[in-house]
Amino acid sequence: MELRARIPSGPLERKWEKHRFDMKLVNPANKRRYSVIVVGSGLAGGAAAASLSELGYRVKAFCFQDSPRRAHSIAAQGGINAAKNYQNDGDSVYRLFYDTIKGGDFRAREANVYRLAELSVRIIDQCVAQGVPFAREYGGLLANRSFGGAQVSRTFYARGQTGQQLLLGCYQALEKEIAKGGVTMYPRTEMLDVILVNGRARGIVTRNMVTGAIEAHLADAVILGTGGYGNVFYLSTNAKGSNATAIWRAYRRGAAFANPCYTQIHPTCIPVAGDYQSKLTLMSESLRNDGRVWVPKKGGDRRAPNEIPESDRDYYLERKYPSFGNLSPRDIASRAAKEVCDEGRGVGPGGRGVYLDFAGAIKRLGADRIAERYGNLFEMYERITDENPYEVPMRIYPAVHYTMGGLWVDYNLMSTIPGLHVIGEANFSDHGANRLGASALMQGLADGYFVIPLTIGDYLASARPEAIDASNADVRGTIESVAERTRRLTSIGGKRSATSFHRELGKLVWEYCGMARSAQGLEKALQLIPALREEFWSDLLVPGTGEELNQELERAGRVADFLELAELMCIDALQREESCGAHFRIEHQTPDGEALRHDDQFAYVAAWEFAGDGKAPVLHKEPLVFENVALATRSYR
Repeated sequence: MELRARIPSGPLERKWEKHRFDMKLVNPANKRRYSVIVVGSGLAGGAAAASLSELGYRVKAFCFQDSPRRAHSIAAQGGINAAKNYQNDGDSVYRLFYDTIKGGDFRAREANVYRLAELSVRIIDQCVAQGVPFAREYGGLLANRSFGGAQVSRTFYARGQTGQQLLLGCYQALEKEIAKGGVTMYPRTEMLDVILVNGRARGIVTRNMVTGAIEAHLADAVILGTGGYGNVFYLSTNAKGSNATAIWRAYRRGAAFANPCYTQIHPTCIPVAGDYQSKLTLMSESLRNDGRVWVPKKGGDRRAPNEIPESDRDYYLERKYPSFGNLSPRDIASRAAKEVCDEGRGVGPGGRGVYLDFAGAIKRLGADRIAERYGNLFEMYERITDENPYEVPMRIYPAVHYTMGGLWVDYNLMSTIPGLHVIGEANFSDHGANRLGASALMQGLADGYFVIPLTIGDYLASARPEAIDASNADVRGTIESVAERTRRLTSIGGKRSATSFHRELGKLVWEYCGMARSAQGLEKALQLIPALREEFWSDLLVPGTGEELNQELERAGRVADFLELAELMCIDALQREESCGAHFRIEHQTPDGEALRHDDQFAYVAAWEFAGDGKAPVLHKEPLVFENVALATRSYR
């Protein structure tokens, strides 16, 4: 396997413009001759499908939900970054680029990150033109707020519903193309494998989730926009249906998987309430603009929060990181919360929580103003906890949220399988070891609206794929392998549900590859996970058959993939003998408990190649070269 990043030459600020000119084009009449498959209908996939159809390509789009509107992008709350500098507070494309590189702990490609910052300003214009109702100032100008890891206000938002509003804009663009006939939509259809013909991605095998029919869909190129793999932890802020099957099956077909150990823990989530909880709820990072994070100074202080005087409170983020305070980056804020809870100063049931207090902001601005900014978030919190955050502080605790790892892609967003492109959270490309808040929506829309419509044309014009049909031996072989796997899952006849295995796996991954990792813990996980996987394949119970609606079968296939992915995550975390961003190895920290990188050994992307069942994956390294920023110890003090 060869990792060819295809990063353009020339000055950083000219790379994307130069590359756009250098890429081959497909003329408008010829675009109609090419077909493209897009898997996933979130912001990345939906934007890509709509944009490619508008250009003239024939598009097949797939989602496992009953409607593209149910993609997990709809759950994003706080906002989307763009270097517009509307506040005249010193923002710029370069500053957004630098904040993203620094926030990712210098483990991302400069060229990709600069392109993302450069395109951010166009994304906002695109979404405003679609009618996205961003918040506005009194005079009608678009409003901005701050987010973690930045000292400027660059985050555009629609109350706490930014993802929903952006997805509605994207959905309308997609529906327009469906109505025109440019996009054929396949809802309730799950991708189960990639079809390779002569080493190139030429289609996918799917299962109709209503009828159980296993079918092949062919095209000239395939795009995966299927999101992240945070649900490997079982408890996460992701939708319950979010899974890693599409990218994992692509990995098994030869797509390199990059940086799987980089999973982000979000600092502001509603704490776990009980052993049988099935998911966690995100509280937007935007709340940290006006909410102050604190715990009692003394362990075991069980007084009600409003009874604890200021002198007995520890506003620990403001104390430890005075320059950024409550807007410290997610990885740092998460570890700080774990630290005070480990000291016995956590609040709420089990002591696994910290306070997010709005009393000062309400006194300063008034409850009505706070309700304008965060009203739907406050309402959601009260519905879940039966506590009124206008009257008592919220209780929050870190939880799994986003995955910076994903399939390796080059500058054109193509994986190591020619013709297989990967966009949004499903790839690894832009966030390094820790994603800045409000950058996920930015990356998904940049990839879908502005990058992939150009780069896929370069691939098609260069490859000129030949015509194939369902009689091709590779197509028939892939269909049979999917059918055989389905038969195997339904014929085990054990006693345990897929969910019980998933819950047990999640606890293992959280314990040994969660907020803090150690060599000893990871080695233990690498003993326990294969044993659990072996038990899964001998004691799984999937009632019913594959020839019908069967949600247990769907869960079983996804859990089977998570059981393999979890092992790769631990292998990756074990070999990376440093701490950086969300990857915190307790053996590698500074005297004051911060992440300690080892740039001389680990300034690279770890890209893993599948070597076969029962064989150790092969590590390939893409060196990270920093020509425009100086590698420095990340400080937010």
